[in-house]
Amino acid sequence: MSEQEKDQNNAEPQVETVEEQEVAAAAAAAAAAEQAEPTAEEKLAELEAELATVKKALGEADIRAQAEIQNMRRRAERDVQHAHKFALEKFAGDLLSVADNLERGLGALDADDENVKAAREGIELTLKSLLDVFGKYNLEQISPSDEPFNPELHEAMTMVPVPNVDPNTVIDVLEKGYQLNGRLIRPARVVVSKAP
Repeated sequence: MSEQEKDQNNAEPQVETVEEQEVAAAAAAAAAAEQAEPTAEEKLAELEAELATVKKALGEADIRAQAEIQNMRRRAERDVQHAHKFALEKFAGDLLSVADNLERGLGALDADDENVKAAREGIELTLKSLLDVFGKYNLEQISPSDEPFNPELHEAMTMVPVPNVDPNTVIDVLEKGYQLNGRLIRPARVVVSKAP
């Protein structure tokens, strides 16, 4: 045999081997593709699971959004109520000095002096009118004379030893306090008793 014949004999089996390898590779690729590609039922199950997850997340987000809206509505309603209830707070605080000055004016006028009787009556009527307006708008006066000291409503200016009086009792009111709808605008400034 010549070299060419040997090469041809050797070449033919190699061609068959290459062809067989290609066929085997194609078969393996097809098998792998079949295994890699999920069936329609598997795809459907995956999509249903994904849909359920998305529905659950949307449901939770919806609940949170509704709760937030409800909280915002409550806060807005509360803010409006407070605005209506305490809108006069600054104005009322400014008027307190007018009431204080009228009370000081009454204290300075002698009740027994006939010369100032008309002025005293005028100041008393003006003060009564002002206090009536305060009452109309729920601005209440705090005058705690002879009451126990309450640090939430009173401000102790000084403590004085007083016999026959319980300690921490208000013995004198230097300046009356005021509350607007239950909110303290100004504490009553008081003198408090202490044990002798």
